[in-house]
Amino acid sequence: MSNRPIVLIGAGGIVESAHLPAYQKAGLKVIGITDLDQQKAQDIAKKFNVSNVYDSVHQATIHAPEDTIFDIAIPASELIDLLPTFQNGATLLIQKPMGENIKQARQIEQICRQKGFTANVNFQLRFAPQVTEARQMINQGKIGELHDIEMRVTVYTPWHLWDFLEKCDRVEILYHSIHYIDLIRSFWGNPIGILAKTTKHPEMMNMASSRSNIIMDYGDIKRANITTNHGHKYGLKHQESYLKFEGTKGAIKICFGLLMNYPKGTIDSFEYHILSNKKETEWISKEICGTWFPDAFIGSILNLMEPKEQMDCTVTDAYETMACVEAAYQSNQSSLIPVNS
Repeated sequence: MSNRPIVLIGAGGIVESAHLPAYQKAGLKVIGITDLDQQKAQDIAKKFNVSNVYDSVHQATIHAPEDTIFDIAIPASELIDLLPTFQNGATLLIQKPMGENIKQARQIEQICRQKGFTANVNFQLRFAPQVTEARQMINQGKIGELHDIEMRVTVYTPWHLWDFLEKCDRVEILYHSIHYIDLIRSFWGNPIGILAKTTKHPEMMNMASSRSNIIMDYGDIKRANITTNHGHKYGLKHQESYLKFEGTKGAIKICFGLLMNYPKGTIDSFEYHILSNKKETEWISKEICGTWFPDAFIGSILNLMEPKEQMDCTVTDAYETMACVEAAYQSNQSSLIPVNS
């Protein structure tokens, strides 16, 4: 495995809770960090034994080795101004989303192409250990032909942890359900179309939206459905956070405990059911080592280090996910068909 040096651009909560713990766990070399808030960068550098705290992105690009991977974790709205400051041919891992809308996504892709960047977008759910296990089982044909993918989230999310979201015109689909849209694309490619509705919550009126229903159209046999509700504050008993795959021979159900009782989280689970003509079968639990945070972030960075052995997470592919997000918002704004009784 290539263990290239990593420099972090940004020292926010996701860096502290996911990026750095993941790289530390994998034994990767993080050689530097920078942030507009120098004190925050100093504190995180001390906590994770990062040797260099740069005064600016410019200083980081000057002093970092030529083969450095720049891991960019800043607000999506700042990407277009930041990316041109990197030297031609740089290697970048860009935190999702790829801009705040399709126009910005297109600009980001153009900048990366013009500057000759090797650039991926960090849609890390693709690399969650439970998803990797499910993908292997599906590719091996263990549940037959995959025809149904469902993601259901009924949780209470403390959105106040990301106060910048209150200023965003788009929230739930762009910053959360985008993970599931991208994940489904990683199995089935681009859908024929998108049908979506995203809504506010009466106790979260300062945010654009916190609940969504999304249908990704893959024809008359395949079903892809995403349902999210981030305002379920009635305890853990009926909270849900699961990804389910159904095939002609079996099914897989993954519970992502991270999203329940966030940020502390609960326990993950992985279950599968294989049909048999010989006897009645039951759901079987399987213990999977690792979880979405931080382990999936290991997969994202290794995918950039060894792209020939992994899947396409380039800005070109990420643009297609952003196009699906854009379609979802356009669907949300379109006129509904009235019911005539």
